[in-house]
Amino acid sequence: MLEYGLLLLGSLLIALSFNYCLKPNQVASGGVTGISVITLELFGFQPALVQWALNIPLFLLGAFVLGKQFGLKTAVGSFVLPLFVLLTQKVEPLTDNLLLATIYGGIGIGVGLGIVFRGRGSTGGLDLAAQLIHRFTGVSLGIAVAMLDGLVILTAGLVFDAEKALFALIGLYVTSKTIDVVQLGFNYAKVAYIISEETEAIAEAVLHDLDRGLTKLNGAGGYTGAERTVLMVVVSQNEVSRLKELVRDVDPAAFIIISETREVLGEGFRLET
Repeated sequence: MLEYGLLLLGSLLIALSFNYCLKPNQVASGGVTGISVITLELFGFQPALVQWALNIPLFLLGAFVLGKQFGLKTAVGSFVLPLFVLLTQKVEPLTDNLLLATIYGGIGIGVGLGIVFRGRGSTGGLDLAAQLIHRFTGVSLGIAVAMLDGLVILTAGLVFDAEKALFALIGLYVTSKTIDVVQLGFNYAKVAYIISEETEAIAEAVLHDLDRGLTKLNGAGGYTGAERTVLMVVVSQNEVSRLKELVRDVDPAAFIIISETREVLGEGFRLET
């Protein structure tokens, strides 16, 4: 029930963002919603009807070709999103500023999609078409999605103008980043790999002074072939400076590699619910 609740809530947010921001400002930032903005301009077709006309056949074809991975929640999302678009079509535009409409619309759709994804759902659309392209051509799913969204934005540039197409790209980018925030949160962590002749002393300092766990990895020198221990430590962003200070105090010649990790689950960080 919670997952279906998230699917409905996310679909409502997407519909409101579409009707408040994107549709009235002719921002066609990819997907079936973008196609419906274009067809509204060209033929005057009701966006919700266009979305149903595309979503339902795509779902049926996907269910026939790909089978069980197109579950009930995908069917519900494919139907409910256009329904919410239809029910909220009379709202007044939030703004007529094209940049603000693009940003707020992109954020709203990103939040909505992120909520839908957290409920393990889908709103159908061109994601289904991308999976079919992947199945029949072998093109990677990411490239297929990018190709379809790019085609929608290119068409928007021809129907409206090049500036609207550029704003559509901005909206698509904002949406993708917002989905990441909803899915992963703001608490990015850092993972550090430490190579040193003093690994035991460094491990003690990390465990007791920094109060972080670590993992000892077996490695070998690429030139000498000598076996050595590599320490892997995951820390929050505000602990990076302290970690580097501890390592330098023990071994000034230590080799440290620090990179960003998008999500960390487990004790000391976020626990999956």
